[in-house]
Amino acid sequence: MAKLYMMRHGQTLFNVLKRKQGWCDSPLTATGIEQARAAGEWLRGHGIAFDHVYSSTSERACDTCELVVPGVPYVREKGLKEWNFGTFEGLTEDTNPPLPYGDFYVPFGGEGEMEFRARLMDTLKRIMDRPDHECVLAVSHGAACAQVLRALNYDYRSSGKRLGNCCIVEYDYSPSLGLSVCDIYNPND
Repeated sequence: MAKLYMMRHGQTLFNVLKRKQGWCDSPLTATGIEQARAAGEWLRGHGIAFDHVYSSTSERACDTCELVVPGVPYVREKGLKEWNFGTFEGLTEDTNPPLPYGDFYVPFGGEGEMEFRARLMDTLKRIMDRPDHECVLAVSHGAACAQVLRALNYDYRSSGKRLGNCCIVEYDYSPSLGLSVCDIYNPND
């Protein structure tokens, strides 16, 4: 059984300012840099070494990836990008509609929830089905991590877990069974 570790990026300026950050970007804060380094130390401390590493193409994810596994080559993967919020990008989080978002962002040039979910699940399956992918790191985003869990009917909120910056969601993967959730870790708690 192969392992996938999906990680959210470190804290960013927009996280601090409580702004929507989908396909737009903002830099990691000093705290975000420390979170990423701590997550890397946590992974190494638990003996987790990756045979392949992927990152969303967003700068905040790539920067996190480079801090978590310094010097390790990685592949930038557009399919791991955050939910596209269309013209709501960069606005304050108080403009969010009530959950679930569904297709709220579609008329504003963004993605629908099922479109976003399919993109993520297709990308992860394509990555994990590649040869010699036994222990994989995929650095992505908060809504992306949540959407994969929703696709698997895993209610992380009722489990008492949270998807904080640099959280790590551990999955088992097999081509016949797909992904199954093992646990959620927050190395910075």
